[in-house]
Amino acid sequence: MRARDEQKEKSIREKALKMIAKEGIEGFSMQKLAKAANVSPATIYIYFKDKEDLILQLCRKAGEEMAEITLKDFDPSMSFAEGLKAQWISRAKYCLKYPEQVHFIEQIRHSPLRDKLTTMMSEKFKNAMDLFVTNAIRKKELVKVPVEVYWSIAFAPLYNLVMFHMSGKSIVGNKFVLSDKIMKDTFELVLKALTP
Repeated sequence: MRARDEQKEKSIREKALKMIAKEGIEGFSMQKLAKAANVSPATIYIYFKDKEDLILQLCRKAGEEMAEITLKDFDPSMSFAEGLKAQWISRAKYCLKYPEQVHFIEQIRHSPLRDKLTTMMSEKFKNAMDLFVTNAIRKKELVKVPVEVYWSIAFAPLYNLVMFHMSGKSIVGNKFVLSDKIMKDTFELVLKALTP
C-alpha cells in the first residue's frame, strides 16, 4: 500500500472543491479531478473511498469551518437582536473569506447529497442555534414561526446580499458592493419582521 502524502491529499481536496464550486456535481468526475490535480486516478483512491466519500469529506470540513467561525462571537443566551447580529457578522465574514466553500456548499444543497449534508451539521452548531431560538421565543423577543420561515427571514436576505457582492452585480445587473450601511439597514428590516 502506498503511503499517504498530506500535501498531495490537500491539493486533491482543493482542486475538487474548486471544480465542484465552479461546475457542480454533474460536471465533476474522479478522472477530471486526477487530471486537474496532476495525479493518477488510483492516487485519489488512496485518500478517498469513492466520489461520494470525497464530496462528503469536503462537506464535513467546510461545515466545521463554518460552524467554528459562526459560533466564535456568539452565545445562545444573548438577546435575540444581539445574537442575530453576531450571526450576521460572522456568517458574512465566513462567506467573504471562503467564497469557494460557499459556492461548493450551494452546489451540494441543490444536489441529491443534500440530505447527507444536513445530517453532517455539527451537533454543537445545531444545539446552539436551537437554544438561541428557544430562548428568544421564551423571552418574547422572537415571534414563533416554523423553522423554515424563521431561517428564510433571518438569513436569506444576508446570503442574497453576499451573493450579489461576490458576483459584483445586483439582481438587475448594476454594480453591487455590500457596505456596512446596506447590511445594517437590511438587518434592521429583518429584525423588525421577526420581533413581536
